[in-house]
Amino acid sequence: MKYLIGIDLGTSGTKTVLFDELGKAVASSTVEYPLYQPENGWAEQDPADWWNACTKTLQSVLADSKVSAKDIAGIGFSGQMHGLVMLDENGEVLRRSIIWCDGRTADECAEINKLVGVTRLVEITANAALTSFTAGNILWVRNNEPDIYKRCRYILLPKDYLRYKLTGKIGAEVADASGMNLLDINTRSWSGEVLSKLDIDPKLLPDVCESADLAGKITAEAAAATGLVEGTPVVYGAGDNAAAAVGTGVVDDGKAFITLGTSGVLYAHSNKVSIDTTGRVNSFCAAVPGANAVFGCSLAAGMSLQWLRNNFFLPEMKAAEGLGQDPYNIMTAQAERIPIGANRLIFLPYLMGERSPLLDPNARGVFFGLSAIHSKYDMLRAVLEGVVYAQRQILDVLSDMGVTFSEIYATGGGGSSPVWRQMIADVLQLPVVTIQNREGPALGAAILAGVGTGLYKSVSDACKNIIKTNPAQMPIKENSVRYKGYYELYSELYPTMKGSFSKLAGL
Repeated sequence: MKYLIGIDLGTSGTKTVLFDELGKAVASSTVEYPLYQPENGWAEQDPADWWNACTKTLQSVLADSKVSAKDIAGIGFSGQMHGLVMLDENGEVLRRSIIWCDGRTADECAEINKLVGVTRLVEITANAALTSFTAGNILWVRNNEPDIYKRCRYILLPKDYLRYKLTGKIGAEVADASGMNLLDINTRSWSGEVLSKLDIDPKLLPDVCESADLAGKITAEAAAATGLVEGTPVVYGAGDNAAAAVGTGVVDDGKAFITLGTSGVLYAHSNKVSIDTTGRVNSFCAAVPGANAVFGCSLAAGMSLQWLRNNFFLPEMKAAEGLGQDPYNIMTAQAERIPIGANRLIFLPYLMGERSPLLDPNARGVFFGLSAIHSKYDMLRAVLEGVVYAQRQILDVLSDMGVTFSEIYATGGGGSSPVWRQMIADVLQLPVVTIQNREGPALGAAILAGVGTGLYKSVSDACKNIIKTNPAQMPIKENSVRYKGYYELYSELYPTMKGSFSKLAGL
């Protein structure tokens, strides 16, 4: 039997999973790493941490599975999007990566809008200038660290850096490159017009290919570092959302998924380019050749729950450790005891600013309605609900665009929680489906590797044979009615606070 490896470079850690050719996970390993925040609203990571996690997890899955490295047919990638990796002429990293949840580039986004034009930028790239996108990060380095910019010879995205370390080949692919504000989504190639207007040398950017194309082979040096066999094929892979779509079978029109990981994403497949001209949601190339996707991203979904856990639930974390349980399971069980609406407490999950559909890096988290009757368990319920309300706002935008679906697949950490899934079903008023294999992005990366190496005929064909679903979790009508009023109030809060968020940022 042949095997495939999917490497998922996430924000909290890198997860590597070894699958057999039927899509069954044989071994899995995760190594975590830190997030650096030099200033409020900034977010950086060290590519050396990613590479360390990549090598250790590859070593681990090979050792744990006892699968011969010679039987690995191919390797694919999923990765956090938008992060800026800058290399010098020797291929060495010049600075820590400015990653997707960094909000420092408001001035650079204004510069992009002035140089390219707001409407023209959306016409070409299908997306507004956002603080989390790579183009703004490139200009920020040029404006604030000119010496580093002058030394830069290659610009890569996070997972593309790992692929470079494994193969020695510089490259990019359409799904991830769509999130840079530099790709012409209609031609699936770099936009000469945007690069010219922003005065970015095209030579800094690698050639762009499709997600399942072969990118290179494992080098002798990488083989020695990982335990892989020199010459093992490696495909380009995809950005995390596009890879998760493949890993959940969302590769045809009328299908969508929601993921509540560090960020929250609502993602719908489309066989055509669908653009929201106001930029409230994003339109990217899909990992399926010639296909596209439209989706929205809220910046602090699981991150909000993690923040609450780390600051208010230390006893539960200690108890969970002693019981050998996941502390989130203990927390969500407690949240389930609190009534819908968290005793009239609403949480706005804007810990890192907000992207879809607000496009406001100055937005900040808020507990609205906090009173002396509330406990940390009310706050917990409010956080869970607020994260789902943010996804409902994205759904409303997609509906306005005519992008519809009758059910939604759930993935990510939040998707594994029955309590959170029921909230999703009730607030979005859609059946929520999970797949039997919970590996999502890593499975998608492995499927792309299988397609690129000829193990599968196509992405769609592979998904039809590999992806198996569980029974849907249905919305409860009376719950949906009770959530309605809270969601409407939630939607009213940001517009009334927008000016105050801006003033706070200026203090």
